[in-house]
Amino acid sequence: MASEVDICNLALAHLGDEATVSSIDPPEGSAQAEHCARFYPIARDTLLESHAWRFATRREVLAELADEVPGWRFAYALPVDTVQILAVLGPDQSSEEGTQAFDVEMGADGAGVILTNQPEATVRYVARVTDSIRFSPMFIDALAWLLASYLAGPVLKGDAGAAMARACLQSFMMAISGARVSDANQRHVLTERTPGWIAGR
Repeated sequence: MASEVDICNLALAHLGDEATVSSIDPPEGSAQAEHCARFYPIARDTLLESHAWRFATRREVLAELADEVPGWRFAYALPVDTVQILAVLGPDQSSEEGTQAFDVEMGADGAGVILTNQPEATVRYVARVTDSIRFSPMFIDALAWLLASYLAGPVLKGDAGAAMARACLQSFMMAISGARVSDANQRHVLTERTPGWIAGR
């Protein structure tokens, strides 16, 4: 699978830039590496937040806090790697259909807090996955196009950079659409099926 450097070089190739980077953490010294180091984490997290990717979806029992917030019975620590909360569930719930009402605020120490009326809550969420080995191939393709749209201005500059950014963003929209469909197809939910002989009555 692709490394962070591979994804950055793919993005630069989309721009027609013949340079390649060898490291972005730390950046190896070239202007391209500096730009990639700045924009890669933003592009990655933006893409992670845009969909409930299977490779990034986690479930965790929440740690209850002593905080008391008017209007809510319980406060829980937000997992530090959270990008997007999908559902707050009770201990016996398995699907998002039973999600409980919740809100997210910042505590006095700057840490995230989940507020809900659900005791013994579990959270299902999209995590900030930094290991690119876990990315799906279509996610990588979409990420490279999104990163290219960010890099176009700094790398190409001027009207040419702006035009290339728009073109890359269009390619990203096509790539992300296919990636979301492919990812959604990885999930199969069993539903009750009415036998034909009963439906025909």
